Amino acid sequence: MTSTHAFWLAGRRATGETTFDVTSPWDGRLVGKVSVPTEAQVEEAVAAAYAVRDEFAATPAHVRAAALDHVSKRLAERTEEIARLISAENGKPVKWARGEVGRAVSVFRFAAEEARRFNGGEAQRLDTDAGGQGRLALTRRFPKGVVLGIAPFNFPLNLCAHKIAPAIAAGAPIILKPAPATPLSGLIIGDLLAETDLPAGSWSILPVGNDRMPALVQDERLPVISFTGSDRVGYAIMDSVPRKHLTLELGGNGAAVVLGDYASDADLDWAASRIATFSNYQGGQSCISVQRVIADAAIYERLLPRIVAAVEAQVTGDPSDDATDVGPLVSEDAAKRVETWVDEAVAAGATLLAGGKRDGASYAPTVLTDVPADVTISCEEVFGPVLTVRRVDGEAEAFAAVNDSKYGLQAGVFTHDLQTAFRAHRALEVGGVVIGDVPSYRADQMPYGGVKQSGVGREGVKFAMDDYTYERVLVLTGLAL
Repeated sequence: MTSTHAFWLAGRRATGETTFDVTSPWDGRLVGKVSVPTEAQVEEAVAAAYAVRDEFAATPAHVRAAALDHVSKRLAERTEEIARLISAENGKPVKWARGEVGRAVSVFRFAAEEARRFNGGEAQRLDTDAGGQGRLALTRRFPKGVVLGIAPFNFPLNLCAHKIAPAIAAGAPIILKPAPATPLSGLIIGDLLAETDLPAGSWSILPVGNDRMPALVQDERLPVISFTGSDRVGYAIMDSVPRKHLTLELGGNGAAVVLGDYASDADLDWAASRIATFSNYQGGQSCISVQRVIADAAIYERLLPRIVAAVEAQVTGDPSDDATDVGPLVSEDAAKRVETWVDEAVAAGATLLAGGKRDGASYAPTVLTDVPADVTISCEEVFGPVLTVRRVDGEAEAFAAVNDSKYGLQAGVFTHDLQTAFRAHRALEVGGVVIGDVPSYRADQMPYGGVKQSGVGREGVKFAMDDYTYERVLVLTGLAL
């Protein structure tokens, strides 16, 4: 029998009146049953977080840092167990799931470090004008209030960590809503937080359905919302609560540009390998996976067959197998959507060079060329193991092609030229430019986020802490400066 997983209400384990099943997208087996909070329990969690907000903001930094260090260490100790859980509920190949646990370990460690040095205060002399003689301004940061964190299914542990860890580090209570398809990984964080000395009420993890999200979004006691997910849902949240502070990490259709100077056999082998790997890792279900390859005409004919060969070499199958590179998508419906988009492109004139086959929730790693600009797969985020390859003439056309998108999350540029790298940094309308690699690189301590319809605000522990807090100035008078 599969046990029922409790949720975390104001720092304590609790169960509701109903449950829902979490099943494997690979084989449909039952992974776990999750207890669902009642309306009264959700209210209790929000009320507790709101009531404890001043106490939590004043909690000594060493207490918050110790709790974060503890979670980091415990995640590391349980890496294999948690990786297997991620793989089971998400369908992610276990080798990628281990990497996700490792990243979450780092996120909590980074947050512990930032908690110790955050809010040190900045002093500013005000006697630069006569009216400020004897005055000194001291600026510190304080939490804006309780954070509502809404996490997606594709990184069910690490993206929960990116909501919870910065909030605790900054002294902001948090209510976390994990994705309904993958709540078990987020609930594990609760197991570890419960072993710490954080104030009761400072955190809750509530696996409620998406239909109950609007009520939480509208609750005035939750003035900060950190959402990761689709642009459609993210901007609907923004439109519904325009006076709240929002961090939105939304979609992308990441471009990898390969310029003409990246021309040796070793260069092209590296680019093709990275493109193939990171168009298909997580089943392509990453906002910064490679969806578009934009290749200079000078190297296009040599690069394309390398990409196709590298994509075809990706090992697909059971995500619990260490040899598997590409597992299923999160659901059969998700795979059917990808199938529809690829079929639409091919019907409109695109050339299918690899893949293009669906088996249940799995979709074969796919390469398309000659894709019309107006088909869905050219305009939207595919969120599946599909990439398109396009030929361009020169740097200017390549950069224009990157910018010809409603999204702007990250871009990768394969070049050896430092001046080109700086031109790319200036020209590309994205939140991050990665030189010599794919757009899929993310270090969890760096600022991460997009422009245009890829969202607002930045994650990355310190930058999320800035988002969750505001500056308050203290003016001291009558000082002998």
